[in-house]
Amino acid sequence: MNRLSCAVRRARGFGAALVAASITAGCMTARVEESRQGPATSIQEGEAVVLLTRHQSNTRETENSFANCVVDDLGSGESALKTQSEQEFMDGLFPWFEPRIAPTTVEQLPKLFAQPGVAQRISDSGVRYVIWLDGETQTTDGGGTISCDLLGFGCVGFQWWQKDSQYEAAIWDLKTQTSAGIISADVSGTSYMPAIVIPIPMIARTKAAACHGLAKQLKEFLVVAPPVE
Repeated sequence: MNRLSCAVRRARGFGAALVAASITAGCMTARVEESRQGPATSIQEGEAVVLLTRHQSNTRETENSFANCVVDDLGSGESALKTQSEQEFMDGLFPWFEPRIAPTTVEQLPKLFAQPGVAQRISDSGVRYVIWLDGETQTTDGGGTISCDLLGFGCVGFQWWQKDSQYEAAIWDLKTQTSAGIISADVSGTSYMPAIVIPIPMIARTKAAACHGLAKQLKEFLVVAPPVE
């Protein structure tokens, strides 16, 4: 990536559309992809979605801040979805989501749902779709130096660093007990900090961009069905 130019990439299904944009606070490239694994999805009035993340101590966990951002986006704005908190859902299915025995991938959910009593608890919860979130943000590169005069004459120099935010949301339909599809967001960004007397950070907020892109695509994927007259 040319660190002096910015491009935002957005892909749906198996095709891709490229959209150029200028990002004043750093440079980013973003890609959102959707893979549908079944018929068109819709959510009825009163049905909810729940977003789950890993909780095993020996595995990589998705940041709570990212998960909370996605939930907030899903439950607000245009085409808002009814959401149930992860903790409420886990409490309702105690003890099957305790860290020792909780599923670690969406593929393990059918085995859990086959346990006696689980299907009824899920039905009582009102949750239609489970969104299994995985991924993380990492600093992948960086360089430069900034020196500051201890006598108060200011700072001089230049620093840059690159972060990659890669997340995947697997959607499971609890009504049909099938996988509905997968949506992924991959955002890379380079932040800069030039210093002429005062350091001026120009931050590429890759995690926020991945959150908003993923949530927007999830809303489009889980179309809210019109009320039955």
